[in-house]
Amino acid sequence: MLDPHRLTIFRSVVASGSVQAAADNLGLTSSAVSQHLAALQRETGLTLFQRSGRGIVPTEAALVLDAQSDEAMSQWSRLEHVVSDLRDGRSGRLSIGYFASAGSAWMPSLVRRLTTEFPDLVLELRLNEVEQRGPRPDLDLAIDPPDTPLPAGLRRVDLTDDPFVAVLPRDHPLAGEAQIALTDLRGETWVSSDYPHAVGHRLLVAACAAVGLRPRFTVQAQDHHTAIGFVAAGVGVSVMPGLAARGLPPSVVRVDLAPPAPVRHLSAVVRQLGASSAPAERAVQLLEELISHPAWSPRRRSAR
Repeated sequence: MLDPHRLTIFRSVVASGSVQAAADNLGLTSSAVSQHLAALQRETGLTLFQRSGRGIVPTEAALVLDAQSDEAMSQWSRLEHVVSDLRDGRSGRLSIGYFASAGSAWMPSLVRRLTTEFPDLVLELRLNEVEQRGPRPDLDLAIDPPDTPLPAGLRRVDLTDDPFVAVLPRDHPLAGEAQIALTDLRGETWVSSDYPHAVGHRLLVAACAAVGLRPRFTVQAQDHHTAIGFVAAGVGVSVMPGLAARGLPPSVVRVDLAPPAPVRHLSAVVRQLGASSAPAERAVQLLEELISHPAWSPRRRSAR
């Protein structure tokens, strides 16, 4: 069985570039680091480093082990934190995954309320939209579009509908309209605000295809804040979820889209731990309260 402590030292050597640099970073002697590396090589039966001049370089096997150990070391670190919380008498830990627009709109208030009601609760917040590849069973709670079926052990709670809007320069001819159609943006230079394989981008492309429109994405901004910056500079127009188009600069306006506009359905995915987790359940309740707040008004989803 691999020793997590030795793996930590090994990963430090790979990241630091030398035994001495890793020893300095970890507060160990170079001899101790070398002994741990030798022991790890015996445990794995792998050659992890090769001599290069006066130093060493990781082998291909070492690079693979370093990359593949990321998730395991992350889980081990989380387990150590759980033990520390239990030892120090803290009531628990809650990991929450969120995407950027939910982060700016909901997470600050959610965290403030949760830490007030559960003062001993340790919160772990992860921006997960870049790495998202479906539901994350390692998170206690995640705010996600319901894009894939849930594996066992997870429960979905529908939260709200988030209709897309057009984001236009203030001096655009359509900026004063109460509502426009996607086809009104035919021929415009479009600024993409999401990753090409993300749920939001797929929704937008599908809605455009339904009305016979093929957007000309000249700029791949891949995040909402940067896309809004391009629109503000007059580079083009963008279409994004309404939740992302909040707090716009004075030179930019948002305009509602007429049906069939794309709509992002948002839900909370809660990990079932065999018994109800009070902080996780309360977090869902607080999210529902925040969404119903008049600061913004997405269409509430009907119960299924």
